[in-house]
Amino acid sequence: MCCPPPRASCEGRQVNGDRPLVAVLDYGIGNLRSAQKALERVGADARLTADAGLIADAAGVVLPGVGHFGTCMDQLRATGLEQPALDAIESGRPFLGICVGMQMLFEASEEAPGVPGMGVMPGTVRLLPDGIVRPQMQWNRLDVQRPSCPLLAGLTDGAWMYFVHSYAPDTDPELVAATCDYPTPITAVTERGRLWATQFHPEKSGDAGKRLAQNFLAAVRADRCRR
Repeated sequence: MCCPPPRASCEGRQVNGDRPLVAVLDYGIGNLRSAQKALERVGADARLTADAGLIADAAGVVLPGVGHFGTCMDQLRATGLEQPALDAIESGRPFLGICVGMQMLFEASEEAPGVPGMGVMPGTVRLLPDGIVRPQMQWNRLDVQRPSCPLLAGLTDGAWMYFVHSYAPDTDPELVAATCDYPTPITAVTERGRLWATQFHPEKSGDAGKRLAQNFLAAVRADRCRR
């Protein structure tokens, strides 16, 4: 009978070759299942969940989203998932927001005046400038502003990602890890510690999106190793 290959350990715990638990927040809106499957394909035990206990136990958390900012925020709150998401971010565990899931991390959006965002990133989500096609619904190339960003490891300038959006964050440039040109710079990736967010859809972005998902999972494994 064959024996399984040995797995390296970190501080006495075996970590290589396993499937760390990643909670994909199920608030009933968005590209939930596709985000879950993309993480499963790169080796995560990705679970679509609204269970606060499971979210608290997860090694990493993902907040996907598509559609209207206000509707998504209302639904996140109605399902009781805003506080578990905030708790996960506060804990310092790796957290990834995708598309409207990125926008929800900010303080507000012009798409839904009067509806507060989660407020964990400073700034407002603004309508893309006049004179261009809205939404941006296309493949576009990343301009990496922060090569040290772990989420972008191996993704140099020019990596193609798939965007579908009419709004984008206006935030502190120090938090912007990558932009895209449409035709002015649009915030594409933000980073604050182990809180990351992408305006594009990694799960729809082919090999480059797969690499980003692998990078997120690597960060999840590394963070769990530190704890």
